[in-house]
Order: sequence, then structure tokens, then C-alpha cells
Amino acid sequence: MFTDSHCHLTFPELAGDMARVRAEMAAARVTRALCISTTMEEFPRVQALAAQYDNFWATAGVHPDSENVHEPDVDELLAALRLPKVVAVGETGLDYYQMEERKGGRDIADMAWQRDRFRVHIRAARQAAVPLVIHTRAASQDTLAILEEEGEDGGAGSAGGVFHCFTETREVARAALDLGFYISLSGIVTFKNARELHEVGALVPDDRLLIETDSPYLAPVPYRGKTNTPAYVPHVAARLAELRGTTTERIGEITSANFTRLFSRVSS
Repeated sequence: MFTDSHCHLTFPELAGDMARVRAEMAAARVTRALCISTTMEEFPRVQALAAQYDNFWATAGVHPDSENVHEPDVDELLAALRLPKVVAVGETGLDYYQMEERKGGRDIADMAWQRDRFRVHIRAARQAAVPLVIHTRAASQDTLAILEEEGEDGGAGSAGGVFHCFTETREVARAALDLGFYISLSGIVTFKNARELHEVGALVPDDRLLIETDSPYLAPVPYRGKTNTPAYVPHVAARLAELRGTTTERIGEITSANFTRLFSRVSS
């Protein structure tokens, strides 16, 4: 019924409790999950977890906020994508949030390493014909510009993909949709003060909508502040159903169909 399109099940908060995580998923009718890589050091664990279970899949990539880690080139990412159950590149993108505090007082010019990494990931995804899992925070204009510069315009040869855990404006959502990307909403959409995100949740077309937990973080209401798990993704669906004037089950159905369409290797 429901698909969690983005979770981090190899993170320590969840990695040692997989039997409980999976039992709770089954009870909540969450039938599939995409396990996300944030570094190449972590990737073997992510891929092994996906290979172990028939309803888990994996990505290969390096989170934009990960520093002092191994930097894969295009060939290394392509090799990772040849392994079983690996269906996408990411998460990748740009993150300029609190640049001065978190990055030692750097400015945007100093973040060229993120932009270079992003381009490598885009090129690997295009060569492998798999989608990108995009992370963007406080960097939407550069994210969109680089995607366009690398040929991600929704046309022939585009990798496409999803803007995960979307927290940007309606205008950024429309721009991402115009480039052929999907939009994924997380537990943040259940927060009362996320008013602009509520508007985004209402405007995304049925055939471009995904849901996720980003677990173990960002647990939805009524679990806000607690450790998140894929079993909570129906709460995201329920809030979107309210915003879109439909049923929770309908949101589960359309987002699961979209997941299969976007991550085509899942059904192959």
C-alpha cells in the first residue's frame, strides 16, 4: 500500500533493530523502502541491506554535506550501480544551510567542491539511465542551474529523479517539475507551521508525488521529536490526503505507482 521513498536504515538509530523496523512496517502496510547512501564508505552496508530483503532497494552516492570522505568518480558510481538492488544515484545535490556556522565561515565560492561532486553524480546517473535523488537546502537556484547545465531538462537523455524531503518554495517546486523531476514530501508536511509546504503538497500533480520518512529523522506528527521509521510514512500520506481532498489510501496508491515508475529497476 505505502512506499517509503527515502530512509536511512543503516544509521545507528535503526540499524541494530531491523526485525522491529520491518515488523512495524508490515503492520502499517508499508510494503517497500528505498535505503539511501550518504557516503561511499557507507554504501556497502546500504547495498547489503537492500540485497538481504526483497522489499528494500538502495542508492549509491555521497550526501552534499559529507566532507572528508571518499570522492567517487563516474566510473566508481557506475560500478556501484551494477550491483544488485541499486536503483538510483544519491543522495546528491547542494547544501548551503548555515554555511558560516557549520562550514567554518565559508561563502558560496568556497562550496565549489559540492558543485563538482554534484556534477559527477549527475553524469553517472545519465550514463546509467537511472534517476537522481536530489538533496537541496538553501541552494535551490544553484541546484536547478547545475541540473540544467548538465542537460537535465526533462528531455531525451535526462536522468530525472526526485527532489527529496522538499522544503523549498512553490516556485522552486514548479521549476523542479518543469525539469521533469518528482517531489517527495516528508514528515515536515505534517507540521502546523509548514504553511508554504502545505501549498506545495497541494499543487504537485498526482503523477509526480512521492512520500518518505527520511528516517531516523523528521518524524511526523504525532511522533514529532521521536526516532522516525518507515512505519510512519502513512502519516505523511494522511496529511497530504487532507491537503489534496482525497483519501490516505489514494495517496498510498499513487505514490507507490510513481515510485515504481521513477525507479524502474525496482520492477525489472
